[in-house]
Amino acid sequence: MTADRPLSPLKVLDLAARMLEAHGFAIVARNERGDSLYLRRPDCAWHLRVSNHARTAKQRARRSDVLASLVIDGPRSPDQIGKLVRDAVRNFEAARARVADQASAAGSRK
Repeated sequence: MTADRPLSPLKVLDLAARMLEAHGFAIVARNERGDSLYLRRPDCAWHLRVSNHARTAKQRARRSDVLASLVIDGPRSPDQIGKLVRDAVRNFEAARARVADQASAAGSRK
């Protein structure tokens, strides 16, 4: 696999999932078409979604447990996927911190 050669869409999703596994995530669900994966860490209730399309309002309402999405909507090189994965992990961690802050703020109100 060459670092600058674009991969097909399904290979892109598989590579992104493998890279996320290196960050402690595991695939816990896949949609019927196979173009969306849901991953989470064993010690966390929140999910990170990897897909080739953005979520619709209906999908966001139905899956409120998804804190961040990694959308890869076209061919990408492995280096590009690596950067997208790092950004998605950073976004996931930031969203998780926001949720924790909101929960602690709600619990401290009188």
